[in-house]
Amino acid sequence: MPIVDSKTGKVRKKYTIEELKEAAKLMRGYNMISLYAAGSGHSGGTLSIMDITAALYLHIINHDPDDPFWDGRDRVIWSTGHKAPSLYLGLGMAGYFDVEEVVTLRKLYSPFQGHPHWLKLAGVEASTGSLGQGLSIGVGIALAAKLDNKNFRVYTITGDGEHQEGQIWEAIMEAGHYKLDNLINVLDKNRLQIDGWVKDVMDIDPIVEKYKSFKWNVIEIDGHNMEEIIRAYETAKEYKGKPTVIIAHTIKGKGVDFMENVAGWHGKAPNREQMESAIEQLGLRDKLDVERLLKKAEDYQKKVTIKLESKMPKFSKDYFWNKGDKMKVDMDPTRRGFGRCLNEHGDDERIVCLGQDISGSITISQFYENYPERKKRFLSMGIAEQSGTGVAAGLAKEGKLSVIGTYGTFASARNLDQLRTTVCYGNFNVFVAGAHGGVSVGPDGATHQALEELFQMCGLPNMHVAVPCDSVETKRMTEYLLFNIKGPKYIRFAREATPIVTTPDTPFVFGKANVIRYRGEKDRFIDAFETVLASDYKSENEDIAIIACGPSVPEAMRAAYILKEEFGIETRVVNMHTVKPIDKETIIKAVLETNVIITAEEHQVGGFGNRVAAVMTTSKELFEKPIIMGMIGVKDRFGESGYPWELVKEFEVSGEHIAKLAKELFDYYKSKH
Repeated sequence: MPIVDSKTGKVRKKYTIEELKEAAKLMRGYNMISLYAAGSGHSGGTLSIMDITAALYLHIINHDPDDPFWDGRDRVIWSTGHKAPSLYLGLGMAGYFDVEEVVTLRKLYSPFQGHPHWLKLAGVEASTGSLGQGLSIGVGIALAAKLDNKNFRVYTITGDGEHQEGQIWEAIMEAGHYKLDNLINVLDKNRLQIDGWVKDVMDIDPIVEKYKSFKWNVIEIDGHNMEEIIRAYETAKEYKGKPTVIIAHTIKGKGVDFMENVAGWHGKAPNREQMESAIEQLGLRDKLDVERLLKKAEDYQKKVTIKLESKMPKFSKDYFWNKGDKMKVDMDPTRRGFGRCLNEHGDDERIVCLGQDISGSITISQFYENYPERKKRFLSMGIAEQSGTGVAAGLAKEGKLSVIGTYGTFASARNLDQLRTTVCYGNFNVFVAGAHGGVSVGPDGATHQALEELFQMCGLPNMHVAVPCDSVETKRMTEYLLFNIKGPKYIRFAREATPIVTTPDTPFVFGKANVIRYRGEKDRFIDAFETVLASDYKSENEDIAIIACGPSVPEAMRAAYILKEEFGIETRVVNMHTVKPIDKETIIKAVLETNVIITAEEHQVGGFGNRVAAVMTTSKELFEKPIIMGMIGVKDRFGESGYPWELVKEFEVSGEHIAKLAKELFDYYKSKH
């Protein structure tokens, strides 16, 4: 049924096949403009699914844009959450909102998050982004409809690479077992994922036979033939006794010649020239006012910037990175240090790296790039964190130095039971890389911003946990963990380029913190500080100690700079690059020798701070010492889409926020003494 008025039952608008084709083309154009305006996103998959989306939202499902929560509506669950722009455009074209609003995609405070969030945008049925989970949600909704004798249908949108996740197959089994003929799964079979062709990464075929063996009705179509799409949907709606999967054979990047069938366009946005070329190829030059739409996105961004900056702590000047004539820093993503280490030491035949489809993004692919002889020791596990972790344990048991990595939110949570029971309980020598830690991951949004993994990893017996502060320290830490720590180990690093504040000559001892002191403004930020191994440091009677880990260390250093220049407050910065085992002696000394303690982490507040506090409250040396302590971290919130440095400010983990809290606590201390 087309779009309806839920109160009267009358059809609001009915699309012909030709109109659906034109709508899909127009949606592709809006998609290109929105991705360009965002500067990030997923071009390939959004283009491959657009015909399916147009048919679904404009012709097939029973829904009412004026009453998004109408109980009789059909439900659509986008398990492939990274294709969110296609979902948003389907809703916009159907009338849930002005479709042009989608040009604010992935911007801070926008409802059009990098991955869909159902609490932010009417018409979105579930928050998704971690692949493999949406079909299970669909099974649950379809079961609820059966239990309540309701007639609505449930549609799920899945991808072929996603079928490498074990949870998908559990849901397929459940749907077949319960004969959920009110469930229709659309499989966008565009044959490509981030690491390459699906058949080469981890083959899912013969997918038709597999679905049939799980008691599903199977329909195969050309996912770009609108007549076939409509016919398949209508046939699936009438089928009784089994759930239906529509396997849509599509082309990744459909409609834009330089994007079609190119894996590199999975998670990449077009530049201005590429966007213009795409609009031309789609024949939309006279149908879309590109400049006006970009101006709309630009105006929105200006409002966001004004709002965000109004919330920032204010000082006599702007101390933010590279804003002044002095204190300049070089920036480099911490993840690159991980890749450089694997590249340098990859000839060691004991090392086996396991990829999980985002190999280039987390830099684990540097292990074999330019070294074809190492490729046999790089195992593509596909999108399968749980099994991959178990495989890594098996390799470790037989003497291999197994390295497995993915985004931190998946590396620490999706496979938590495997890490607990198989890796840690067995004390296997498995090296886990948790990439993209913190809100500075940016526009991908909450589902991809790892903010909880220190709670999870530090709670596992036998696990070693490291959070290096920059790319240089990440390389040194990776090397140490790989060759010197026997047993489970987890390294957390960020995605975005962050300040380089160490050198290869900076003191580095695993399990022992460094003390960093600000010595006065210099042309180069790094030269304005002195770094000493904490066990060698002699107290200078500082007022405040800021104990930090990861990229929060440079922010803590900047806070020390602000505190000295603005208020004459001396600060001891502690780089706690090893979070487990934590350097208790350095924490105790900091409490005894300073007046105020602040912890800083780009993580849910307390993941690191609670561990420092535990040392402070359980150490006999401190039982008689009054303690004033504050914590900087994400305040029990999920992440947001936005530019990385915007999010550092929005979530109040910047150097300015550290300095503000430090000054408040220092003033409180002075008022009492």
